[in-house]
Amino acid sequence: MFNKFLGFFSKDIGIDLGTANTLVYVRGKGIVISEPSIVAINQKTGKILAVGSSARIMAGRTPGYIVVTRPLVSGVVSDFEVTEQMLRYFIDKVHQESFALIPRPRVVIGVPSGITEVGKRAVEDATLNAGAREVYLIEEPMAAAMGARLPVQDAIANVIVDIGGGTTEVAVISMGGVIASRSLRIAGDKLNEDIVRYLREEKNLLVGETTAENLKISLGSAYKLEEELEGRVRGRDLVTGLPKEIGINSEEIREVTQRSVNSIAAAVKDTIEETPPELTADLINRHIFLAGGGALLRGLDKLIARETKLFVKIVDDPFTAVVRGCGFALESIEQLRSVFVNVNKDSFI
Repeated sequence: MFNKFLGFFSKDIGIDLGTANTLVYVRGKGIVISEPSIVAINQKTGKILAVGSSARIMAGRTPGYIVVTRPLVSGVVSDFEVTEQMLRYFIDKVHQESFALIPRPRVVIGVPSGITEVGKRAVEDATLNAGAREVYLIEEPMAAAMGARLPVQDAIANVIVDIGGGTTEVAVISMGGVIASRSLRIAGDKLNEDIVRYLREEKNLLVGETTAENLKISLGSAYKLEEELEGRVRGRDLVTGLPKEIGINSEEIREVTQRSVNSIAAAVKDTIEETPPELTADLINRHIFLAGGGALLRGLDKLIARETKLFVKIVDDPFTAVVRGCGFALESIEQLRSVFVNVNKDSFI
């Protein structure tokens, strides 16, 4: 009863709790937060020093006792307490200009489709402990499809590929449910790792994850470009130990990330092959939709189209598709009850 009373002064929110980034949607306002899923911790005191963008700035620039870490691995909670603190930070930030001294919002939060029951419980408990009064879990590909405004409740095949930081989620959705799916631990972070490894092993250049991500964004591609791109990269020379700058081009980046990108295309193809024939027939005149930040990799739509022989389309603003879907579900919780995957269904009130 007390939580319900506090709920009148709270703002219901939708959260895309990603491995790399967390986005927050506030009911009636839209997306208000987009920050890295990063936390800086003082190991001497156990105190959290910074969360999100302010923590990211500290990465690689702190003394040894301050650790900058991600509390989620492949979309799954790896550090319960830190995840709880990070969620509390975002919930409090949403309510900092309101009259809610103790925020108790309803929260819709996206989880990977391949998450275990234990993983679901961890996300639910962390969110409740962070201050939520009710928690509704929704699979990320379902949320992405809803964010793209696909007709997920109709008896027709909707194929969505959500490429985030830690996981790639592929799903065929019909009648408000997932018919076939794949959850692949190959996504944006894996491409960054491929680039870091290539520069270390082939160029004797040591770079950080942020530099690798910038290279992926500026030069990365999944398909041969009409005009190849060129750039420069700075790091530490592993031979001399001194700073060094070298030239690099899009063809090199494409070659070193090709194996990971091909795995994503294969996962899409395998998921479609598992789809019932009647729904597969729908796909002849429909698109495969790409969502998530990874959808912006140049030529990825062309590669998947070549492998599946189907039309492929990148959704509008793919980076925010999941959180927009969480927001859509938040606005119609009662009507969309069937799309939630809560461990404890009794949590619906």
